[in-house]
Amino acid sequence: MTADPTALLTPQGRELLARLETTRAGNHLALAERLRREYPADLVALAMAQQELRRTAEAKFSRAPDMLFTRAGYEQSSSEAIARYRAARLTAADLGENIRVADLCCGIGGDLIALASSTQVVAVDRDETHARLALHNAAVYGEADRVTAVVADVRDVPLTGIDAVFIDPARRSGPGTASAAGAKRFRAGFSEPPLGWCARLTETVQAVCVKAAPGIPEELIPPGWEAEFIAEGRDLKEAVLWSPALAAARPAASSGAARDHRPAARRATVLAAASPGHPAHAGTLLPHPGDPVPLREPGEYLLDPNPAVTRAGLVEDLARDLAGNPAGDIAKIDPQIAFLTMDRLVATPFARTLRVLHSAPWHEKQFAKRLRDLGIGAVDIRRRGLAGDVDQIRRRLKLSGKTRATVVITRVNNQPWGLICADPS
Repeated sequence: MTADPTALLTPQGRELLARLETTRAGNHLALAERLRREYPADLVALAMAQQELRRTAEAKFSRAPDMLFTRAGYEQSSSEAIARYRAARLTAADLGENIRVADLCCGIGGDLIALASSTQVVAVDRDETHARLALHNAAVYGEADRVTAVVADVRDVPLTGIDAVFIDPARRSGPGTASAAGAKRFRAGFSEPPLGWCARLTETVQAVCVKAAPGIPEELIPPGWEAEFIAEGRDLKEAVLWSPALAAARPAASSGAARDHRPAARRATVLAAASPGHPAHAGTLLPHPGDPVPLREPGEYLLDPNPAVTRAGLVEDLARDLAGNPAGDIAKIDPQIAFLTMDRLVATPFARTLRVLHSAPWHEKQFAKRLRDLGIGAVDIRRRGLAGDVDQIRRRLKLSGKTRATVVITRVNNQPWGLICADPS
C-alpha cells in the first residue's frame, strides 16, 4: 500500500486521474469498485483521495485540478492571492536585477509558484515527496524552468549566491517539513526550524521573509523586524515577518500619556476576497502616529476593524488615518474594545461600517421590544467584551419581523451596551 501522491505521476497514475476527471462522481463506493477492476486498489484509493484534496484546494489555487497535494502540505500552504502579494513585495525590494531567492521548507510549492513567476528560485525541502510535488505544481503554472529543487535539511544548505530568503517553517511535529495528517501541532509561535534560527539567516542573507501564524507572541518577533498581518476579506490568515532590510513600516512615535510600547514595526494588509486566479487588491495600513483617540458613546456609525488591523494593534492608527490628525469626530467607544464610531459615513477596506439604528445600555427585554418595533425578524449577533451564549440570546429575543439587522453586544466605557445596526446601504 502507498500513500505517496508521487505515484500518481506515473503513466498509470496520470491515466487514472484523467479517468476520474471525466467520470461523474455518483456513488463513490461503486466507482471505486469499478476502477479497482482495472487499477491497483491502493492507487485507486490514492487517486480518489487526491481528487477530494483538489476540490478542496480550488478555494486557494486557480489550477488546483491539475496540481498534486499532501493533506499536511495543502493545509500549511498559503493561498494563491497571499503568495502572489508576498512575492510581489519581496521581489519589488531594492535587491538588484536577476536576483535568486531561496524558498526554504517549500512544501507543495504554493509560494514557490508565485516567486518563480518573476525570479529564479532554489526550492528546498527535506521531504522528497514535497520537493517532487513542488516541481510538478510549478510546471502546472508554467514556472518549472525557473526552479531548482533540492532535497535536504534547510540547515545544511549553503546560501552562496542567494539574494533573498523566504521560509515557511513547519508548525507541526514529526518527520519532514510537513508531517502526515494527525501529527501534533506546536504551540503558537513555535516552529521547526525554530524562529530564532530563521532570524539568524540575516547573518548570511540580509533580505529574509518568514511566514508565521497570526497568533505569534509579540516577544518572539525579532527586534528591528516588521510584523505584517494579512487577511483575505475578514478572515485573518497569517503573519509575515520581514527582516530589517525589507521592513517598510516603522513603530509609531508618541510621547507622554500616549506612549506606544509596541516593540516591533507593524502593518495590516487586507486582500479583497477574490477567486483564485484573479488579482486581489491589497490595502495596507501602516502606523499613523498622533494624539490618543478620544472616548465617547456610539454615534451614527460603528466601525468594526478588520482582524488584521486588530491583531497588528493599529486600531487607533486606523482612526487617525481616517480622520486626519487630530482625530476629529472619530472615537473609540471603550478603552479595551476594538470598535470605533463616527457621525459620518466612511468607506475603508480596513473596517466594516454599520449604521446605528439604536444605541443604549444593554437590557435584553428592552432590546427585544425595540427590535420588534423596528420590524426586525432576523439578527446577526456580535458579542465582544461581554459573556453570554449568542444562540440562547437569539432564541430569547423571539423575533418575527421581515427585515434583518445586526445586534452588537459590547461595552461602552466599561458599561454593558447594545446596538442595533444595519448595513449603510
